[in-house]
Amino acid sequence: MQSSLPSLASIENWPVPTAAAAVVRADGTLAGSHGPTGRRFPLASVTKPLVAYAVLVAYEEGAIDLDEPAGPEGATVRHLLAHTSGLAFDENRVMAAPGTRRIYSNTGFEALGDHVAKAADIPFAEYLRQAVLEPLGMTATSLEGSPAKDAVSTVDDLVRFAAEVQAPRLLDPRTVLDAMSVTYPGLTGILPGYGHQRPNDWGLGFEIRDGKSPHWTGADSSPRTFGHFGQSGTFLWIDPDARAACVALTDRPFGAWAVEAWPPFTDAVLADLRAA
Repeated sequence: MQSSLPSLASIENWPVPTAAAAVVRADGTLAGSHGPTGRRFPLASVTKPLVAYAVLVAYEEGAIDLDEPAGPEGATVRHLLAHTSGLAFDENRVMAAPGTRRIYSNTGFEALGDHVAKAADIPFAEYLRQAVLEPLGMTATSLEGSPAKDAVSTVDDLVRFAAEVQAPRLLDPRTVLDAMSVTYPGLTGILPGYGHQRPNDWGLGFEIRDGKSPHWTGADSSPRTFGHFGQSGTFLWIDPDARAACVALTDRPFGAWAVEAWPPFTDAVLADLRAA
């Protein structure tokens, strides 16, 4: 469909070969979409919220506990989800004691995948499929490697996921509230692509906007906005105050173009939602 939100058409002006975007309201209705929403794109780190959701399903099923040991010595599942395990960005090296610094870590999410796979006795990609993708009808989505960055999906499928997060059926709403709330508050750290943030607030697998500046969401995004962006030129944000979520997928790597294009796009989407 073409969007009932005029702002979505502005993705045509992004300097990318292909882009698709959609907005889904908290009640699950589609506010609008634009571009090839059925095309599969590599998600890069937008993989992480999907993986985090599967980890939380494993927690609610009793396969794991959030405060059980996982990853480096002294770390827990919760530390790994919140990027406070102390593991380095992309290598199996401990750089800090658990809970003391916010170190964004692909290695930490790979450790999460290994931990759940061992507890459930099935490969993590299959656990993700059974726990999240299949129940939500995300038939075009698959994890094709690292739980940190190797999912492939469509805007249509991520709309289903964003609708679920806003009105949970697979998880207790209280668990989702924890995931979108600051975990280990006050920690500083680097937001990839945007530099040092003081504080660098995260929930459980979701980055939280709070007062971060600069940021990939909009100036008008509420501090409660949470989500993730990916180095493949992708993002998913959920703004509880706007009662809506937005997904955008492209086939151009994240860079200066995204830093410039995404915040005004988000502000325009929010303005359209207010006017609707």
